[in-house]
Amino acid sequence: MLTHFTSPPDSNSALVVGAGLGGLAAAMRLGAKGYAVTVLDKLDRVGGRGSSVLQSGYRFDLGPTIVTVPQVFETLWADCGRDFRKDVDLKPLDPFYEIRWPDGSKFTACGDTDRMVAEVGRLSPRDVKGYKRFLKDSERRYAVGFEGMVAEPMHKAWSTIKVLPEFAKLRADRSILGLAKARVKDPRLQMALSFHPLFIGGDPMNVTSMYALVSHLEKEYGVHYAVGGVQAIADAMASVIRSQGGVIRLGEQIDEIVVEDGAAKGVRTTNGEALAAPLVVSNADAGHTYKEMIKKPKRWTGAKLDRKRWSMGLFVWYFGTKGTADKWEDVGHHTIMSGPRYQGLLRDVFIKGRLADDMSLYVHRPAVTDPTVAPKGDDTFYALSPVPHLGHANPVDWGKERDLYKAKVADVLEGLIPGFRDHLTTELIYTPEDFRDRYLSPHGAGFSLEPRILQSAYFRPHNVSEEAKGLYLVGAGTHPGAGLPGVVSSAEVLGKLVPDAPEQRDIRMAAE
Repeated sequence: MLTHFTSPPDSNSALVVGAGLGGLAAAMRLGAKGYAVTVLDKLDRVGGRGSSVLQSGYRFDLGPTIVTVPQVFETLWADCGRDFRKDVDLKPLDPFYEIRWPDGSKFTACGDTDRMVAEVGRLSPRDVKGYKRFLKDSERRYAVGFEGMVAEPMHKAWSTIKVLPEFAKLRADRSILGLAKARVKDPRLQMALSFHPLFIGGDPMNVTSMYALVSHLEKEYGVHYAVGGVQAIADAMASVIRSQGGVIRLGEQIDEIVVEDGAAKGVRTTNGEALAAPLVVSNADAGHTYKEMIKKPKRWTGAKLDRKRWSMGLFVWYFGTKGTADKWEDVGHHTIMSGPRYQGLLRDVFIKGRLADDMSLYVHRPAVTDPTVAPKGDDTFYALSPVPHLGHANPVDWGKERDLYKAKVADVLEGLIPGFRDHLTTELIYTPEDFRDRYLSPHGAGFSLEPRILQSAYFRPHNVSEEAKGLYLVGAGTHPGAGLPGVVSSAEVLGKLVPDAPEQRDIRMAAE
């Protein structure tokens, strides 16, 4: 059945489905190429998983809090004729974060190699030599896996095949935890050197050792915080889009990406409006795009997506505390509370799909860097626990477990911020069910497809869709993957695949 569009398609028009960081970056790049861009998103503000909620005077940053590789934003802004640093106040953090273990030991991560070596030596003197080898491993993997692949198109098999010899040399078949175990013997350091894939939804016991590159990436570029949260970056991106003449429509959910005769023709919203454009970019989850918005896909069928491995779910408790700005002086901006089990908990979360009684927590306390997140003298926190996604055989019933699990999280938090429950003012909880419903994330997964080696690069949904001419994908579910650098880089890949708008090409050719 042919769709009746409200207006004829304009060859210079483009539609972007989703105003997450990937979609906003894509809209900026298309605007710079001369396209008349319209961005549509179901939420009430831009940012997607990087958006925020204001509640009782507290700002809760809902998703990513750590900004690494700010150069991807600087490049994006520069390609649009703008200066990122003038639009966003980015503060470097030192230290990056602190890891705490149940035995009371701590590890403070920073960008200074000498200080990091000293930290390793303090915890486990015998592992200093192995840690230095790990740093070299990390640098080599960064050169191949990040500099060589992240912002490059990977939709052709040869793009992946040609790097296989380097992958073989670097033992990409070994897991990141396996590499850490080969270099250091202290279980705490094995955790500290291998947990990073959890930030993008990967199981350290199974994702490739190429993710050791994150250690070098942090050391090379630092860890930063955007004043105003990642929401401030999203708002600045929206401002650029509007300055280019782009339009952002919020509260608009897309029911279908219209494909006719093998080509994208536009989109249809859930309220029945049909918008025409010969170029459509989906920043919706790749799984949702192909399973729910494309009718009868040929390659990324529902059955194929059901066989894929998905990233873990997230239980996130956001809360404000009154009069605590001067309390807990040893608790900084980012703290990772490692549980009593590492591998056992990973198996429960990723393999067994079991909600365990013990947990590891990532605790965010942004007021130590950005007082605007809370009323004066108060704090804003979020405590994040990796949990199973909803696609396992016996999914967690969060209607029953939500408050029980919150109580367990609170007991663990008492070890970090004792007495915090006496200061609670307002709170908000997201479970995998909220990720499923709010972000349309399959199985409520926090980061789309898990970044295993056979679900990466060519084996991930491509940035240029195989299903329809004129359809492109950006964001966590496509190449290069989740995380701020990943989703912004997916738009850089898009920029290399999409030509200038016809009108802009004509102007350039006339000038030449």
